[in-house]
Amino acid sequence: MDTNDLVMLITALGGIEGLKQLLKWWLNRRSEFRKQDASADAAENENERKQVDWLEARLAQRDAKVDALYTELRKQESEKIELIYTLHEKELQLKEAEVKKCEVRGCENRKPPSDY
Repeated sequence: MDTNDLVMLITALGGIEGLKQLLKWWLNRRSEFRKQDASADAAENENERKQVDWLEARLAQRDAKVDALYTELRKQESEKIELIYTLHEKELQLKEAEVKKCEVRGCENRKPPSDY
């Protein structure tokens, strides 16, 4: 390969500017790789932040749903407890009526003799 062929090859590859760009790339390749890695890491971090935000929002929605269910449960429990109190009161009134019951003949219209 003589000098003329070498000059034609260099000119075909971009001449002096091509050599400059090749030299610049060779000298800056490490920093370019670091920049690419940093941008990839930043994109991954942003995706993770978005995923965490989405999961936190879902968790807040589920917490609100659970709170609503607990509120409804407590309301029903209080209604049942109130019903139990009412039934117990009626049972006591029934027992009291049984105790005050007059079993002597012909006493339907008079007060029982006991003073309960």
